Amino acid sequence: MSTLLVTAADTGSKGLDFTLAQQLTVILLCALTAFISHMALAVFNDGVRPFLLDFIQGNTTRNATTAVAFGLSAGFIFGLGAPMALSSGVLNPWLLFLPTDVLGLLSPKKWLAPLLGAGWGAVIVFGLGGANDLAHDLPVDFLTALQQMSTPILFLFTLFPVLAVTKQFGRLRGAVTGVVELVLVVFTMNMWPDIFAGSIAMAVGVLLLIGFAVRKDLVEHRLKRAEQTEAAKATATGSDGDSVSTERSNTAAEPADDPMQSLFSASAARIRRYLPLYMLLGAGVCLLAQMHVFGGGEATSFLIADGEYAEAAQVDFYRVFGFIPLIATTALASGAYAIAGFTLVYPIGYLLPNPVLAFVVGALVLAVEVFALSYVGKLLGKLPSVRDSSEHLRNAITESLWLAILFGSLMAANEMGGGLGILIVGGLYLLNEAMGRVVVRMAAAPAAVLVGGVLLNLLYWLDLFTPVKG
Repeated sequence: MSTLLVTAADTGSKGLDFTLAQQLTVILLCALTAFISHMALAVFNDGVRPFLLDFIQGNTTRNATTAVAFGLSAGFIFGLGAPMALSSGVLNPWLLFLPTDVLGLLSPKKWLAPLLGAGWGAVIVFGLGGANDLAHDLPVDFLTALQQMSTPILFLFTLFPVLAVTKQFGRLRGAVTGVVELVLVVFTMNMWPDIFAGSIAMAVGVLLLIGFAVRKDLVEHRLKRAEQTEAAKATATGSDGDSVSTERSNTAAEPADDPMQSLFSASAARIRRYLPLYMLLGAGVCLLAQMHVFGGGEATSFLIADGEYAEAAQVDFYRVFGFIPLIATTALASGAYAIAGFTLVYPIGYLLPNPVLAFVVGALVLAVEVFALSYVGKLLGKLPSVRDSSEHLRNAITESLWLAILFGSLMAANEMGGGLGILIVGGLYLLNEAMGRVVVRMAAAPAAVLVGGVLLNLLYWLDLFTPVKG
């Protein structure tokens, strides 16, 4: 655990300096994702994907779809993606892929989309480091202060299985899961201090949630089978005429064609048609993850920054369970997949030993996902409790990270400006809430830290404020 509790200066010294191979990978991957977005084959923002069906069918314009994408993405780009990258020194999907969603859809020509995407990638690899250095030279170093978010994010994120179990299966099982996780965290901190204390606790929490869900589905299937058996026995005791009429009525009640199934089949076929592009996409994302300059989530970014690659893979692997149903259903409904697929390429990439292997494995993983998409959709239809668990997991991840980011942002505000910093950052957050969340809730607090840092620097130059440190 000692590696996670590094000082702000130690983390900040890592910076955002990229090798030539890393620069080229980012630029080319941004070009590819913008091109794929232009073709309406994949976007990163799950909220945008359902709107692509009308665009694909020609029922809405490119400009209207772009406006939707920008409206749903801008807050995450500037309020979460940029602050997380600057504070951790690690790139993230909100900073890379949300802008290429917008740029790809915005582009009126197919050839222009990859150029716009490559341009954004160049801004990231060549401009972000300079902005990082400039911010660290300011009298009020708000980027170093932002690194206060790491500890709340890492530890509060550990509790997401507890929230999910409580929401889906009640207080008793939630309390039991919480006690089990707490015991495991304390045990891990004392027995294995060099690994992330929440890793084992999260694993057990997710397993408990899945176990509860599978057990519930099995019990319900057993009850349904028993009811069908009883109904069959009751039918058998009746007259032959009654049996025939019942069978005919049941047959008549079955729909001849399921329109949703027809839509899902067409969407799956569309996605399979562009398999080579998806394989190239998977290869690129997995390669970037293998380079360890990219983290797929908030907690993952800080783990990657501290060299805890196995723990980062574990965290992102658990997130997969929360997003597979959402990604699968929106992809099957719209005909557009997710930029990172089911996001399995993230944890796989972190653990692979070399770039060549990451490129090959990433391509194969996306190929398997594309062919398995229809089967995943059918399986989720047969396991309603497991499907519901993923939704609870996703909501629990959002809730735990929201609290962690808010708390960490207030810690950052206190470090850079004491009470005045808390007043400014907390006030901006509350003002955003009062105005109907102009900036999305998850991104509002980090964005407030950035704005607050600029304001405190202005007050310093006006001789109205003395920095708390240095």
